[in-house]
Amino acid sequence: MSRLARVFTFGGPDGGAPRLRRLLGMSLGLIYLFYPVAEVVDGTVSGTRAVVRMVALAVFVTVYLTIVLGPRDLDHRPRWMILLLGLATVMGAVLPVVFHSQTWLTLPVYLVVVYAMALPPRRALLGIGVMTVVLVADGTVIGAEDGLLWMLVLQNLTLGVLFMSVRNTRVLIDKLREAQAEVARLAAAEERLRIARDLHDLLGHSLSLIVLKSELAGRLGEQGSPRAAAEVADIESVARQALTQVREAVTGYRRRSLPEEIDGARAVLAAAGVALTVRTRGTPLPEDLDGLFAWAVREATTNVVRHSGATRCEIDLSYGEEGALLEIADNGRGGPHEPGNGLTGLGERVRAAGGELETETGKRGFRVRVEVPPPPDRTAEMIADRLAE
Repeated sequence: MSRLARVFTFGGPDGGAPRLRRLLGMSLGLIYLFYPVAEVVDGTVSGTRAVVRMVALAVFVTVYLTIVLGPRDLDHRPRWMILLLGLATVMGAVLPVVFHSQTWLTLPVYLVVVYAMALPPRRALLGIGVMTVVLVADGTVIGAEDGLLWMLVLQNLTLGVLFMSVRNTRVLIDKLREAQAEVARLAAAEERLRIARDLHDLLGHSLSLIVLKSELAGRLGEQGSPRAAAEVADIESVARQALTQVREAVTGYRRRSLPEEIDGARAVLAAAGVALTVRTRGTPLPEDLDGLFAWAVREATTNVVRHSGATRCEIDLSYGEEGALLEIADNGRGGPHEPGNGLTGLGERVRAAGGELETETGKRGFRVRVEVPPPPDRTAEMIADRLAE
């Protein structure tokens, strides 16, 4: 009993701290199969009995691994998975009695893990409780040692509670990812609504005025009034003004400042559960760089919300004699990436300003770096031009 009891003691070398992975059930308990196998290896069981036990053990392990490595959707598994779970339950309850061996009392350990990971909480608790009662009954029938039997009961209950916590954590993580995706969708919808409002404000009054003046010019033209030409000229002026406003809005001349963009990024990231840290150094940015960096902040923070799954984001801004530097980094998912339209467009704007755009990704996190050198010193050229005059 002492050798087997040491293995099943909670917190022993093979019984504690399972990994939070899909293979956690497999990695947790395969050591427990050592003792049923040892009966055959050391000759305690031989001949036909040994073959039958090994076949039964192979079937049980196959069923168990199929369930553990099955679909990740814990609450909507296919029916054949339920059938396999029933088969595993029957084998775990019956085989210890059929083979009349206390080493086969290890099978309920696997069933407790499967119940905790594959069933909703109430059903998992019911399954763990029933399997514990079955364990005690089987142990009593085959005459298992009391110390080992109660050690197995404690092990089952502890593992059941532990793996139910693991399952609940996985469910909460999945819900959090869904919530972050919904926040990103709402942020994009809010941005589209803002653009629609801006265009409405720009064009609503101008188009209404154009319609009214067009009707007036039509009536005056029918009457042969000289005022018709003046009204047509007004229509042209209003249309040109509206066209200019739309172009400014589309090309970004009617842009938000960098402080406003940072405030907007802070609100969006906070809604997505991302903590933002902003550090600034140096003097205020000139107007052209302020607009460029505001665009960079908007694009980078949008990518953080939509794609990274980050919990932290940092914006580092400096401007001085050595030029302007903006770095935006997060701690989200890294890995290979293909630049989308946003980063491509940002790179074109940065190069047009004489700067460079760099993106860096690793195992964790993504970094966007925008660097713009200082403008060339044209003092000597201005002095030479004055002297030439």
